[in-house]
Amino acid sequence: MKNIGIIGSGSWGTALAINLAQIGHNIKIWSYAEEERDLINKEKRCKFLKDAIVPDNVYCTNSYEEALEGTDIILHVTPSKFTRETVRQYKKYVKKQVVVICSKGFERETLKTLDDVIEEELPNTKIAVLSGPSHAEEVSIEIPTALVVASKYEDVNKMLQEEFMSKSLRIYTCTDVKGVELGGALKNIIAFCAGVAAGLNLGDNSFAALITRGLKEISELGEALGGEKETFYGLTGLGDLIVTCLSEHSRNRKAGMLIGQGKTIEEARKEVGMVIESIDNIEVAYELGKRNNIEMPILNTVYDILYNNLEPTEAVTRLMLRDKKSEF
Repeated sequence: MKNIGIIGSGSWGTALAINLAQIGHNIKIWSYAEEERDLINKEKRCKFLKDAIVPDNVYCTNSYEEALEGTDIILHVTPSKFTRETVRQYKKYVKKQVVVICSKGFERETLKTLDDVIEEELPNTKIAVLSGPSHAEEVSIEIPTALVVASKYEDVNKMLQEEFMSKSLRIYTCTDVKGVELGGALKNIIAFCAGVAAGLNLGDNSFAALITRGLKEISELGEALGGEKETFYGLTGLGDLIVTCLSEHSRNRKAGMLIGQGKTIEEARKEVGMVIESIDNIEVAYELGKRNNIEMPILNTVYDILYNNLEPTEAVTRLMLRDKKSEF
């Protein structure tokens, strides 16, 4: 069994803590909030996971040093926009641990993926990414889930697969770190669009078209940014896209639904109550698409909804009446 430090006490960080603790690992979670620390330690609950019970071998602290002292593995599970700042605060406590990125997104200021950000801050550290179709609400109650761990180091892939795999977590390995990172970040944008479609009361036909054409857009951009095409049709691309577009658990879908119903961005953020990675990442993906000359009509349309006052109903018409073309 390993000693694992988790940076972030939100729904995903706590869900991973619960699941890995059930295997028998010793878990320490860092939280920025004393309220969340006390709820985990004293009541064995997480405010974001109403059905989950936190095992006794999970301990939460507000100290980076305490959370990481004596650990073998570090899971980084903070919102993407806080990644660099957070790593800078705990980097002095990183010795020989493997750092596993469990967040999905980009750094807005530099347009970089999180593996690039963390490699810049921790240049001598072995890094991996954990991603796939996984809602925290289900992982926390041990509903069977398949994930991918990706690292350029084969020994890291094998070690994490061995330590994380259980009756409720099936772990696959991959060396396409960039593809796995990009699939997780870009699918949130299409899930947001699926929410807009739901808010407009569109049907199954519309969702099927959106997911299929959305996958084409994110795979083409992902390939241009260094990912492998096959990765976008696996668990961390298509798999994650399906679960995030269709599930009631998806905060990105919920935010899009509120926009489709006429709410503002700020009203959507307030009602969802948690970080909405898709809104933060739409601007990044829009800029990356332009820089790489990738045709992305769905992304460009949702960008105009959010930032150029395009009405959602008009957006649908605009997409449907684009110039005629062949599918492939």
